[in-house]
Amino acid sequence: MSRRPERGRHSRPRRETAPLDQTPRRYRIDALGSSGDGIGCLLDSEADASPVFIPFTAPGDEVLARMVSTDRAIVEELLVPAPERVTPPCDLFGVCGGCALQHLSPAWILEWKKSEIATGFLKAGVTDLPEIRAFQTPPATRRRADLAARRTHNGVTLGLHQRGGAVIDLTECALLHPAIVSLLPALRGMLERLDLFRREADLLVNLLDSGPDLLLASDGVPSTADRTKLADFCRSHGISGLAWKPKESLDKSETLVRLAPATVAFGDVRVEPPPGAFLQASREGEGAIRDAVIEALPPSPGRKSKIIELYAGCGTLTFPLSAHARVEAFEGHPDAVQALSRAAVGQRIDVSLRDLNRQPVEAKTLSTALAVVLDPPHAGAGLQMTQILDGKPAALIYVSCNPRILFRDTALLLKAGYRVDSVMVIDQFLWSAETEVVCRFSRKRQRT
Repeated sequence: MSRRPERGRHSRPRRETAPLDQTPRRYRIDALGSSGDGIGCLLDSEADASPVFIPFTAPGDEVLARMVSTDRAIVEELLVPAPERVTPPCDLFGVCGGCALQHLSPAWILEWKKSEIATGFLKAGVTDLPEIRAFQTPPATRRRADLAARRTHNGVTLGLHQRGGAVIDLTECALLHPAIVSLLPALRGMLERLDLFRREADLLVNLLDSGPDLLLASDGVPSTADRTKLADFCRSHGISGLAWKPKESLDKSETLVRLAPATVAFGDVRVEPPPGAFLQASREGEGAIRDAVIEALPPSPGRKSKIIELYAGCGTLTFPLSAHARVEAFEGHPDAVQALSRAAVGQRIDVSLRDLNRQPVEAKTLSTALAVVLDPPHAGAGLQMTQILDGKPAALIYVSCNPRILFRDTALLLKAGYRVDSVMVIDQFLWSAETEVVCRFSRKRQRT
């Protein structure tokens, strides 16, 4: 039987937490943090106070703000607006959690992102940084929506999470493609009539070349009536198909409706991606990434040249790359590999199913490639980066959706003798702090 130790002279006294002072105070916003929140400095105190993060503010703002945690505050009143401020294009801004920077112009945001990337590379040790080029997607082009649905006494709420967790009804959106926005009212009505949706559901909409394709995860089980209703709904709204799985489940989804092949074109090749497949956020962003990768390829010395592509997905880059050299494409998701393999028949492409985080492509194989194209998930390449550093391929084209991991890997690549040849910033996550970067690292081969 365990006993709780008695408090004595050897026990540590319980640390008392001072109550949070929520008196509104005046702050000047000096910069934006990496998440897009303003970094505020107290104006009404001579003390050297710690910086405070204040969302929806701009450098140059002076605001009256109230502390909500030890390092965060919310605006009570905008006292002096920064010159860079603009009118947000969406009435839901500040409530919906989808955007953080609509109070700033897209042009200003793009320059800020370029500056953040330049600073990150310099901190990583890059001393001869090339000129950073940039591309920004226009509004209303996002073709992928991860939505949450909640059943309430007033009906169905369908939209994005607010900061703090609650779902906000998405009645407008300056980011999403109009084809998705126009579908939202019908989706709400459809969900309200389904047995498989009790209280909570998640809905992923991919806008493919063949039309919207849906993946629904819910807290109920589809009934026979549900299947009929869903088939009628898809037929009425030009939806190619709908798959379902239990909410929070990692199991493979079940196709409930398939009226037409779900297809998307990568280059001149049409691929049938699995339900809920990862796609770049917009066609325009995808094109900018593709063009930057192709431009970064070294000249091919002959037909025996090969490109090794890591984390190939369904083939976004694979098919354009195969026009320049034979491609060895590696991907860990079985359904994505199946889709890529079917479309790659007759192409100069070899596809392998491989969990690169557990079984990376070996250094010896990487060392023989004309170029290695690396497009890792948000968490980074893990063990695969170790093999890249050991194999030292002559050219590494790195596509990153997480600059923090990119800068960490850059420091390692510099130590391995690489240099940064080119950097392309792609802002396809408009009005957010998220940034996509395509850069090429090269290393002179050592004579033996």
